[in-house]
Amino acid sequence: MSAVAAARVPEVARRGSQTAIPCLLMRGGTSRGPFLDARLLPADPALRDAVLLAAMGSPDPRQIDGVGGAHPLTSKIGLVRPGTEPGVDVEWTFAQVQPDGDTVDTSANCGNMLAAVLPFAVETGMVVPTGDRTTARVLTRNTGMVAEITVATPAGANGTRHVAYDGAARIDGVPGTAAPVEIGFLDTAGSVAGALLPTGRARDTVEVPGLGAVDVTLIDNGQPLVIVEAARLGATGYESPADIDADEELKARVEALRLVCGEAMGLGDVSGRNYPKMTLVAPPRHGGTLTTRSLIPRVCHQSIGVLAAVTAATACVIEGTVARFVAAGVSGTEPTVSVEHPSGEFGVTLGVDPADPQRVTRSALLRTARLLMAGDLLVPRSVWDPAPARQEKLA
Repeated sequence: MSAVAAARVPEVARRGSQTAIPCLLMRGGTSRGPFLDARLLPADPALRDAVLLAAMGSPDPRQIDGVGGAHPLTSKIGLVRPGTEPGVDVEWTFAQVQPDGDTVDTSANCGNMLAAVLPFAVETGMVVPTGDRTTARVLTRNTGMVAEITVATPAGANGTRHVAYDGAARIDGVPGTAAPVEIGFLDTAGSVAGALLPTGRARDTVEVPGLGAVDVTLIDNGQPLVIVEAARLGATGYESPADIDADEELKARVEALRLVCGEAMGLGDVSGRNYPKMTLVAPPRHGGTLTTRSLIPRVCHQSIGVLAAVTAATACVIEGTVARFVAAGVSGTEPTVSVEHPSGEFGVTLGVDPADPQRVTRSALLRTARLLMAGDLLVPRSVWDPAPARQEKLA
């Protein structure tokens, strides 16, 4: 249970020669980044992006002058606000910054960072818990995707409810245990590419310069993916992320394939975009359904993204896909697909339409999140000076 609150919007202030923006640094799943109240930022997208780049310290491979973590998984931002549409409690925009890039990409999804959205909303008073479990409908503005998210919100000694971060839930790629964040995706098919199978086929053969004909599955159930057998690109599918990142020839083959597949999916020239993500697949080795190596898009993921896992799992239940060909057997109307990745495995429970086994109706999974730091995110006033009305903070 929850109640959407008309919380007071915090204020941006001056702190000496810098602009101070209220911020919570949060881990969501296997990603991490600052979360901000979207209402605080400039309405002009170009100025907003300049603020976010300055905050993260991009472009710089180390992001030494910002809070970015020098890796795509820790160079992410969540912009959250109360829902503005009927049936939506909270909405957010995911922003991906590349450490050495000078652009902000708000066209894709991130299911890992999504896990921290409701905790942020409770922490900031956008959502007020009224029971031991709080559920809210969250809209991802990037793609229009809606998810139902549930977190534990026990009452403290003073009766005030708070987000529980301690618990016994474990996800591969994150040390230790934490309280579960339950995520149910209501309708993710065609989130970016417009259809679950953008070409209308479970398997396509594309011509790639230097590679020739390559069989792929082009699919989007929350994340546009190109699924290809690792062996076709000269890999095993069991390499470590470090080995893949160090193999420039393999990465060049992957990128050449990605560019061709982006056009085939109707996404146009994707050379400057963070999608489609590339997923190299191989038979499972540890009792799961499928082994994956995911590139995002040019760096190998240490595990696999939430929505990439959902999409790869979906491909395992559709007849004729590349994933189905190498996957262990999957059957039933509510199968749980175990997606193996470099850090372990990711379980996704799917709902399959009994009347149409090629149609996936829903997906559910578990993540964890944690509040890491609360305070102000500082950017130079030369980047943005909103000249707030309230008194300037002491330096």
